[in-house]
Amino acid sequence: MERLNVGVLGCASIARRKMLPALTASPLTRVAAVASRSGERAGEFAAEFGTEPVAGYQALLDRPDVDAVYVPLPAGLRAEWIVRALEAGKHVLAEKPLTTDPAPAREVVELSRRRGLLLMESFMFLHHSAHRRVRDLVESGRIGEPRSFSAEFTIPRLPEGDIRHRPELGGGALLDLGAYTVRAAQLFCGPGPEVAGAVLRHDPATGVDTAGAALLTSPRLTAALSFGMEHHYRCRYSLTGSEGTVTLDRAFTPPPDHRPLLRIERQEGAEELLLPADDHFANIVAAFARTALAGRGFTGHGDRILRQADLLDQVRRAAAAAPPAA
Repeated sequence: MERLNVGVLGCASIARRKMLPALTASPLTRVAAVASRSGERAGEFAAEFGTEPVAGYQALLDRPDVDAVYVPLPAGLRAEWIVRALEAGKHVLAEKPLTTDPAPAREVVELSRRRGLLLMESFMFLHHSAHRRVRDLVESGRIGEPRSFSAEFTIPRLPEGDIRHRPELGGGALLDLGAYTVRAAQLFCGPGPEVAGAVLRHDPATGVDTAGAALLTSPRLTAALSFGMEHHYRCRYSLTGSEGTVTLDRAFTPPPDHRPLLRIERQEGAEELLLPADDHFANIVAAFARTALAGRGFTGHGDRILRQADLLDQVRRAAAAAPPAA
């Protein structure tokens, strides 16, 4: 079986906990090397996953045995290294948000298209089978005509040293947690959702947004989104139609052994479905590898990256234009 040789550009926690195990286990990928600014740090990761350590990100990109890279660097650093990876002829799977602003998103998408390379944003939850089940229920008419969507993603306060408290690295609740809710809304809004209004609450000590909410509209339905990183944990979305509501818990970060709970409410009563467990990290690795190895199907990923970047920017601009709280 043909395999994609992947290099890992950075030693972030998500790489160690989730993506390196998935990349190592997949029959479609071989982890060729792991790079860090520190050779010692790369050595720790490489020893754990049976691959080669590389000191320095460019040194990994210069390796001829690397076909593609996974980029888990902080959001504020991703655009530079995505550009360098594409210029080195590598396919790229990068954590979300791919960039912190629409302009660099356009730059990297256009570069990937000129080079004929795959650029994918790692919204792993989209590759969980639970979301297909929700779409199937909606398309079968179980809740009637879709009218509104709501999503929440909130987590307790993070340690003071966490990079999400650092604005220069792309920190803040919108880019980290709000990005999931915005991306989920696009599953059901249809083409062309726009931001009708938004609010963001900022921490004056760090300068990052710690919580927010946004209202999206489309010809099909409205979407109310909330997110924050100083809250009780919430991770769910609901879709309400003319005849019922469907709600999915643990919508964005289910562990591989977790069986998602799907609740359907209609006038005649409620029904709960316990869905099969699924590993969305293994699934996104497989999807990325299959697409890169096939050498086609790249365009849609770029379109989705640009739409997501534009919507996040709309949220930011709408919040900045909102009148201050009394």
